Amino acid sequence: MSSYPPSSPAQPTTLRQRLAGLRGPAVPPRPLDARALAALAANPGCGRRALLDGAGVDKNALATALGSPAAFGQSQFAIVRGNSFEAKVKGDGGAELLRLVHAHLDPAAEPPGAGAHVPDLTAAGPEGRSARTALALREATAAGAWTLLDHPMLALEVAGTPAYLEPDAVVVHPDGRWTVVEIKSFPMIDGAADAAKVGAAARQAAVYVLALENTAGKLAGAEVGHTVLLVCPKDFSNLPTASPVDIRRERSVTRRQLERLTRVEELAATLPEGLSFDPATRTTEELVEAVSAVDAAYAPECLAACELAFHCRDRARTGGAVTALGRSVRGELGALTTVEEALAAASGAGCAEDPTAAALHRAARLRAEALESAAGVGA
Repeated sequence: MSSYPPSSPAQPTTLRQRLAGLRGPAVPPRPLDARALAALAANPGCGRRALLDGAGVDKNALATALGSPAAFGQSQFAIVRGNSFEAKVKGDGGAELLRLVHAHLDPAAEPPGAGAHVPDLTAAGPEGRSARTALALREATAAGAWTLLDHPMLALEVAGTPAYLEPDAVVVHPDGRWTVVEIKSFPMIDGAADAAKVGAAARQAAVYVLALENTAGKLAGAEVGHTVLLVCPKDFSNLPTASPVDIRRERSVTRRQLERLTRVEELAATLPEGLSFDPATRTTEELVEAVSAVDAAYAPECLAACELAFHCRDRARTGGAVTALGRSVRGELGALTTVEEALAAASGAGCAEDPTAAALHRAARLRAEALESAAGVGA
């Protein structure tokens, strides 16, 4: 008889342990922010980004190790300028920021005075800060006075994993309404800012609004405003000005897209054991194989929002995928997923029962006839 004690059955691997193994046990998770969630919501069919973001993988380090580093990001000068402008807006207890909120969103209310409350939101870890923010929101709503929450921490579950988000500010009105404030360093010239930048800010603010709604649903008298306040430098100065932005459409789209995301545990369950995206412990070939194990939904728009976009574009081009030509082309081609299949259909070698293949073949014939006719006229 053996003198060793009986071995205990193997313990099942938890999702937290599985995700830690994917990014590397010694690698701390990268937190999801509103910018990443907005980009994720814009492309909910990309399981690759959903898994990597859910696992907290550093996609920038991964892209560099794959040989396709991201070529975008804020300059250090822009970051310093943005921080300086935000500090100016929030100076003197947030007096100027509260004045802008009152003037643009709630002029009928009593103006915020020197007694406006700015609670301390300090706590240990994101969970602690999120709980402290929820308590501050509850207290401010019950007090019925102007309150400024500077960099609160909000929690939002995305694809089965918690995300902790940090807006620039949230203002509680005397009537219990909560307003998200986005402070940006791009200028507002003659009362208008760059439309693309305003759109990006609106999508980012929509994520904050969704997170706030989770907390507001548990408090009587609380209401989250669907108009956020965008604060920017006025013209070419450093003086703050503001403009209300209705984000109801962005909120609806973002909510619907985030709900469509495949849960992270489902994506992780399809991967082989031992697979890792840790550049410190895996070779480039192993990382390429690991990334290829997760389906992606590349589109040219990814180049402005995802660190892995250049790697995914190279793979799409190498495989002749029509996704490299854009979402509109991909949608028009239906079941034809490669450029080779599309060219074959245009030449008449496609499936006769496929209406897309038939339309491509007809378009190719018409083009050939038009070129032949033009050549005859030129002669």
